[in-house]
Amino acid sequence: MSAEQRGDAPATFRDLTLEALDHQRLADWWCEALGYRRRGTWAGETKPRPAEWPVAIHDPAGEGPTIWITPVEERGTSRNPVRLDVWGDSERLLAMGATMVSARSGTRDWDVLADPEGNEFLVFPPPQEGLPVHPGVR
Repeated sequence: MSAEQRGDAPATFRDLTLEALDHQRLADWWCEALGYRRRGTWAGETKPRPAEWPVAIHDPAGEGPTIWITPVEERGTSRNPVRLDVWGDSERLLAMGATMVSARSGTRDWDVLADPEGNEFLVFPPPQEGLPVHPGVR
């Protein structure tokens, strides 16, 4: 959907997060199921991410969203094991009925909000003007 079709929406889909007891195995499973690949190092990183960190997988064709597979120690440890991440305007989302769970702070550049039913989602500041944004690419 183009920006024109979305109108003046306060958020744009960014990526999806799944919780897993064995996040490494589940990342491999989803890669095989969807034809995705693990994201290697990120801009500015010189070493692979530690194995205990969440795993990002992406569509090599750039059409599907990035999916983060996040480790949890037991099922049901959070409110929602599937989470949407968006680029957006937290203040507008709050005015629409979202609630602030945790505000940006320190090196964390996102707010954690909850929708009116209590489902948490992350709100990242919109990408810088002029930078291309492709599904599945951060």
